[in-house]
Amino acid sequence: MPSSLLIVESPSKAKTLKKYLGQDFEVLASYGHVRDLVPKSGAVDPDKNFAMKYQLIPRNAKHVDAITQAVAAAEHVYLATDPDREGEAISWHLVQILNNKKLLKGKTAQRVVFHEITKNAVLDAIANPRDISQELVDAQQARRALDYLVGFNLSPMLWKKIRRGLSAGRVQSPALRLICERENEIRAFTEQEYWSIHLDSHKGRQKFGAKLFELGGNKLDQFDIPSEAIQADTLARLAGHPATVSNVDKKKKTRNPAAPFTTSTLQQEAVRKLGMTTDRTMRTAQQLYEGVDIGQGTVGLITYMRTDAVVLSNDALTEIRSYIEQQFEPAFLPKTPVTFKNKSKNAQEAHEAIRPTSIERTPAAMKPFLTTDQFKLYEMIWKRTLACQMAPAKFDTTSVDITVGEGVFRATGQVQTFAGFLAVYEEDVDDAEDEDNAKLPALEVGDVLPVDKLYGEQHFTQPPPRFSEASLVKALEEFGIGRPSTYASIISTLKDREYVVLDKKRFLPTDTGEIVNKFLTEHFGQYVDYNFTAKLEDQLDEIANGRREWVPVMETFWKGLAKQLSEKEGLSRAEVTTESLDEACPKCSKPLQIKFGKRGRFIACTGYPECDYTRDIGETAESAAAAAEEPTVIEGRTCPECGGALHIKKGRYGKFIGCANYPKCKHIEPLEKPRDTGVTCPECKTGSLIERKSRYGKLFYSCNTYPKCKYATWNPPVAEPCPKCHWPILTIKTTKRRGTEKVCPQKECGYSEVIAPPEAKEA
Repeated sequence: MPSSLLIVESPSKAKTLKKYLGQDFEVLASYGHVRDLVPKSGAVDPDKNFAMKYQLIPRNAKHVDAITQAVAAAEHVYLATDPDREGEAISWHLVQILNNKKLLKGKTAQRVVFHEITKNAVLDAIANPRDISQELVDAQQARRALDYLVGFNLSPMLWKKIRRGLSAGRVQSPALRLICERENEIRAFTEQEYWSIHLDSHKGRQKFGAKLFELGGNKLDQFDIPSEAIQADTLARLAGHPATVSNVDKKKKTRNPAAPFTTSTLQQEAVRKLGMTTDRTMRTAQQLYEGVDIGQGTVGLITYMRTDAVVLSNDALTEIRSYIEQQFEPAFLPKTPVTFKNKSKNAQEAHEAIRPTSIERTPAAMKPFLTTDQFKLYEMIWKRTLACQMAPAKFDTTSVDITVGEGVFRATGQVQTFAGFLAVYEEDVDDAEDEDNAKLPALEVGDVLPVDKLYGEQHFTQPPPRFSEASLVKALEEFGIGRPSTYASIISTLKDREYVVLDKKRFLPTDTGEIVNKFLTEHFGQYVDYNFTAKLEDQLDEIANGRREWVPVMETFWKGLAKQLSEKEGLSRAEVTTESLDEACPKCSKPLQIKFGKRGRFIACTGYPECDYTRDIGETAESAAAAAEEPTVIEGRTCPECGGALHIKKGRYGKFIGCANYPKCKHIEPLEKPRDTGVTCPECKTGSLIERKSRYGKLFYSCNTYPKCKYATWNPPVAEPCPKCHWPILTIKTTKRRGTEKVCPQKECGYSEVIAPPEAKEA
């Protein structure tokens, strides 16, 4: 019988650790959290120092039973849950359960922490156990209590004031506010015209361009040439003059490598470079951390993926520098290790950045053992880690001023003279940097150049872009909203609640999201205020560091929230969901208003129900009247349900065919017959996959026997079985990065085959 018991969170991690620890250890998994607050009001009692009522999570009851039986037979108990606050809290909950069952009499349950699942790290942790950190537990309990008090008090108010099924969250609501405020900025944006003046020239066979930056001795501002007429006048002033090189400025420039990945930067880079969502990124990173069978047993390939630290251990630095020394020329290895400073003031110094557990496990060597997602993420982590310890890249930069009459044009360029870290990890560059990277011919002061072309380019200012997952994660981190480990769940919640939708990989708030945000910002502004949320996160960090007690933090928070809840109880639904318009109803002349219904916002008459006038947001009264004048009748067909006439109608999601006897008869059908792909449904094997449109206009492909069979896929299907898992169909997927490829729709398979490479970028 094993004399020691090690408890971890994940069953896959348990298998890996069992191999390291041998026969003296039994390794069991808690399968995540074992207890949670009871799911009803009163689980957190503000009148009793925020006492919290917990219950066993039903799905994990059998795993807790297995742990309690093993504890009874073990001499030593080690708690090796994840090395963060949640992991500390899980260990604490397990000890509470074991103490309640009186199973720890004469035994000690000690905490062990390791940030990578390698044999040395695990054995070292076992040799150096510690007590459970009550400070970390208090910080996690405070976070859970705060989230509970917000959720169980603000969410019911949303149900009463807006509609059932909505929720508010301590960090999700400020994140929603970010998205909604960006949308308001875009709507309020007024584009502004401006022009730039350019010179095309050449020396020998090498062509190059320059941009006017000074005119009449004054440096030009972006809007100094605001119209086509002024642009034409400027060109006339410059025409006919020779182009002479008046200044050449040559400099040496270096670019340093980026720090190794933190949770936040990993999520941002995976979204931008790999096209992976934050949730998918964290799931894949978890798999790499917990362990993969690489032919010689299961081993964790990366260190713990929830970290805000950018430091690397001395052992890791020694191994990385040794690898660089062996694989690269001497110039690629700096004389001393490259160090990075943690940006987060509360970064836990005991944690490392996300890195490979061994740099010797190259992506090429690991590829046969990894899924497509695992390989792409591992390769990115490996390259970034290796690059961070390499020498800076070096460039020769040149800035040339060319005088044409009273104007001075500037051409800039740079040439890479030493690749440095860029030999391993190529960072993204924006368009402006691409311009700077242009190569220039050898130019000297006094050179007279030909004026091949003088011309103006029209531009318009652009509104701020909507948030992508990467830019939203960056904004959440900058504002201190939540912590990196929570970003994926924040984004998932916003999408699951249908507060936002993704349009061209950018977040667009729905009508529901905007109504919820408007209510919270107007009536509970303090709790969606970015500074307030960030300050609260700082206080949680101070609790974890032992510099603050958790109960006083809770008392201050609850006092303010309870007061506002009481003050807002009397608000009516109409006050929250309607908005007056300075426009009269075209039918009865009463004022119009914006209302909120099941399908979102719409314009309606305040005289309802006497007046039933409505129209869509964004639709003018004239267009609504024109559409309502004469319904288009479908000739030669009648309603299959009641025999009435069929009309072409217009709804929230476009035109459709409906019965003229609505609402007595509710028969509807699409205006256009869905295109049949001719591909047999792989799930039911009787239906055919047809092309449909989602409510947001995006194409997808689903079985024509719906709702009997609910199989669907976003990408166009082809009737070819997957060579890897033999699923009956493949789908065609096109991305800018990989081009067009055949992919298996089964996520766990990961098969892909490029059939057309991405289009080459213009030089």
